[in-house]
Amino acid sequence: MALLKAARVADVPSLDVVVPDHLAAAARVLARATADAESAAAMKRQQRGAGRRFAVIGHRGKGMNALASPDRRLQEVKENSIRSFNEAARFAVDYVEFDVQVTKDVCPVIFHDNFIVTEEHGKISEKRVTDLQLEDFLQYGPQNKQGKNGKPLLRKMKDGRVLNWNVQSDDPLCTLQEAFEKVNPRLGFNVELKFDDNLVYQDEELTHILQAILKVVFECAKDRPIIFSSFQPDAAQLMRKLQSTYPVYFLTNGGTEVYADVRRNSLEEAVKLCLASGMQGIVSEARAVFRFPTAIPKIKEADLSLLTYGTLNNVPEAVYMQHLMGVNGVIVDLVPEITGAVSDLIAVPETDVEINDLSGQVAKDAASTPNFTQREISFLLRLMPELVQ
Repeated sequence: MALLKAARVADVPSLDVVVPDHLAAAARVLARATADAESAAAMKRQQRGAGRRFAVIGHRGKGMNALASPDRRLQEVKENSIRSFNEAARFAVDYVEFDVQVTKDVCPVIFHDNFIVTEEHGKISEKRVTDLQLEDFLQYGPQNKQGKNGKPLLRKMKDGRVLNWNVQSDDPLCTLQEAFEKVNPRLGFNVELKFDDNLVYQDEELTHILQAILKVVFECAKDRPIIFSSFQPDAAQLMRKLQSTYPVYFLTNGGTEVYADVRRNSLEEAVKLCLASGMQGIVSEARAVFRFPTAIPKIKEADLSLLTYGTLNNVPEAVYMQHLMGVNGVIVDLVPEITGAVSDLIAVPETDVEINDLSGQVAKDAASTPNFTQREISFLLRLMPELVQ
């Protein structure tokens, strides 16, 4: 993975460039999409009395672990851990996002990968998380009990390499219930319902898994804001049917990757799915909203919230541009840098108006009138095609 930098416009030299015709045309499309989105948002603000808060969400806590990256910030603290969630809470994040799977003995646990990778008797082995009992799952990595050594926890990369899961600040694996009990109560939870793309799930199996998760949420959430999300279309639809207390968002690559299930292949299909099942929002790969900016007004017209994820969200200018385009929030890895940039770029006006945030909780209006200098516009026009590629 390339080194991720939270670069600012002011740090980049030679910003005054001549904009080629094709980029100027793209900019005009983007400007029209932005104007339409802002017009629709303004009308809804008038109808409702306010606008939505621009949310910053910590990816797997304070950020995912990219073990092969030269950027040490991505190996700072163990992802999807109590420590990572509470570290994120030190900054101006509204939610932390994390992945939930259910063990064989029906306990929701927080872990991203489909398999636990370990070394036994000098050989690398893999065990599916959902095939493990809770007691077995918790034996990997550092342990809560002082003096007890856990089994080795490794990680398999997409290219097949297996790396030691080395981070600067390690922490034990945890359950969903532990997160509710031990994480700063001001933080909202974006609970991603994690499923294996290579498996076919029947409705009965999905219901069993989702009900186990809901049991913990209803018993432990109290006043904590909650959002459910999933790449698995059937799971997302079913979660919406099983409960109406918390919003459900559909996760999509937005056409940046192609799947056999057409519902996953475009923002247009995502809108159709949400409208058909009553879901409240979409979480899209950030590249998709830059490639297809005209989708944003359609998402707004459908009265859906829009969040984004991806490495583009570690670039402050890309985050700010999404704010201009009408995106409601971003999921980020570089939590300190992006929360700081959002605070600088998106001014928070003094207001007593209360609004509904992403999960229906009360929050303060953080909308503002954005403004770019001509120099910054020139930079963004040059930067955006490279970012999208």
